[in-house]
Amino acid sequence: MRPRTTEHLTIVRSLRNFVRFLIAVQLLPALESGEETLVGGQAVLEGVMMRSPHAWAIACRKPSGEVVTMSEPLDRPSEKHKWMAWPIVRGVMTLGYAMSLGYRALRFSANVAIEEVMQSNEPTERADAEKNHVATGASPVAAMRSEPEPSKNADREASTTAQSREKAATISGWLAAGNVILSLAFFIFMYKYLPLLAATELKKYNPALGGQIVFNLVDGAVRLILFLLFIWGVSLFPDIRRVYQYHGAEHKTVFAFENGDPLSTSAVQKYSTYHPRCGTSFLMTVMLISIAFYMLIPYTTFWARFASRIALLPLIAGVSYEVIRFAAKHRGSLFALMTAPGLWLQRITTQPPSDEMAQCAITALDRAMDLEKERGGELVIA
Repeated sequence: MRPRTTEHLTIVRSLRNFVRFLIAVQLLPALESGEETLVGGQAVLEGVMMRSPHAWAIACRKPSGEVVTMSEPLDRPSEKHKWMAWPIVRGVMTLGYAMSLGYRALRFSANVAIEEVMQSNEPTERADAEKNHVATGASPVAAMRSEPEPSKNADREASTTAQSREKAATISGWLAAGNVILSLAFFIFMYKYLPLLAATELKKYNPALGGQIVFNLVDGAVRLILFLLFIWGVSLFPDIRRVYQYHGAEHKTVFAFENGDPLSTSAVQKYSTYHPRCGTSFLMTVMLISIAFYMLIPYTTFWARFASRIALLPLIAGVSYEVIRFAAKHRGSLFALMTAPGLWLQRITTQPPSDEMAQCAITALDRAMDLEKERGGELVIA
């Protein structure tokens, strides 16, 4: 019964750690590596994912200090389908593609973490098994054979490692799938349903708040307050702050690459953790633009307004992408001012990383660039 109990505790401990991580993932970059950017990425569990136009790579650090990497080639959707490069459409497609890639990165980091936990429990399980074998052995010869043959040892270790990886893949697979569902449900409930419900209830107490413009301003204000409270609240967890440190490491590394500096720890660490092309900026831009969109909707009933908010999500995401894209090219424009609150929020969602964290981000970008050279040629910053 002991091995089964140990396995149960392993899964419970992994789930407890991942619940907090999956909450933070909703705030981490989903659009930092768009169609027209050279490099970008996002933080994952104890690591960083980096992507270039035609490749992506992940570097995760185990508790033992070992860095595990993985890299794969990528195809840009707009190169295959020209309509995916149309304005507004490209934002929706890029967001969906980036989220899909982000969850694949999450699954890899989950595999690394769960496998490490499982392997740490293997010595205890083997010791328990050997004790049970000696205590219940009916033959004295069996009790005397305390040292298995080397070949059997190697086979058993290989089999155990394979089983650990298979279990880790299974657990992280449904964790990643569950996060997709939970993230979408959480987003709709927290930022669509609750603000609309609060504005509707306030209108009952004060009819003056029922006007089309005022009602949607109240709805937007509640949405922003909930968003700010959420990112502040989760930042209080120590393990979430580690994720935000890896987020900062990703930003610093991208800055160093964009400025043509060598990708060394000392060169990377001198840069800021606040990057204009961040998922936090995208979320804030969505919040602001949605207020203007909802003012144009003539519906007055609760459920009609709620349904319209869900239906307009792709359009708002596409327009937000275009705003950020324009602001990046015209830093002195009014649209650039709209993205400024996202930079302010990065004071929470990014934290100064350690040298080891920065090295993870550097390793991930190096792996992506090595593969990029094979597929798309060497990128040069003009």
